[in-house]
Amino acid sequence: MAFPVPARPYDFNLDPSKVALVVIDMQRDFIEPGGFGDALGNDVSRLTKIVPTVAALIGLFRRHGLPVVHTREAHRPDLSDCPPAKRLRGRPGLRIGDEGAMGRILVAGEPGNQILAELAPETGEIVVDKPGKGMFWATGLHEVLSERGIAQLVFAGVTTEVCVQTSMREANDRGYECLLIEDATESYFPEFKAGAIEMIVAQGGIVGWATPLSALQTAFEEARADV
Repeated sequence: MAFPVPARPYDFNLDPSKVALVVIDMQRDFIEPGGFGDALGNDVSRLTKIVPTVAALIGLFRRHGLPVVHTREAHRPDLSDCPPAKRLRGRPGLRIGDEGAMGRILVAGEPGNQILAELAPETGEIVVDKPGKGMFWATGLHEVLSERGIAQLVFAGVTTEVCVQTSMREANDRGYECLLIEDATESYFPEFKAGAIEMIVAQGGIVGWATPLSALQTAFEEARADV
């Protein structure tokens, strides 16, 4: 049975029979000291701080037997799925496919491309290697979700303004209702996170809804008590 979750710009009506959690790109190279994000001069501690919240969110969905999707930004070793417009950005030596401290940058199978151990997928959960910033481009994920009757997506992960927001916009265009968990997403730039969330909820939720994890947890508890 569906139940309301307090959110912006108004309550999100969550239907457990149609919802899945999507955890975007919680990868070592983006989050751990010494990884790709750190090498670019970013403060990765901002991203590290959300790991316990993301873990709690994943745990919430697992306890209720709800689907969890994990994504990784990942390219084939031969980079045949990485166009030059993406490959040639940034400084030489710090580009996709170059050798980094945790293996080749954003290449599938490399150590830095793996999801953090604390958030590792469990057997049966969907894991998507996406060659783009959005989770639907060249992945077949929409077909997988459609087959399972998923119509609502709860989002977490990094970074808010790039891969998370891109995936939410892609999902919105495909007809999904999207809820972002504000304290389970982060950016290297606080102003970018704040701006992205405001864009998502603006104009009556033009892209989707946003709420803190505590509000979602309480809504689940209250819904269970009412059964």
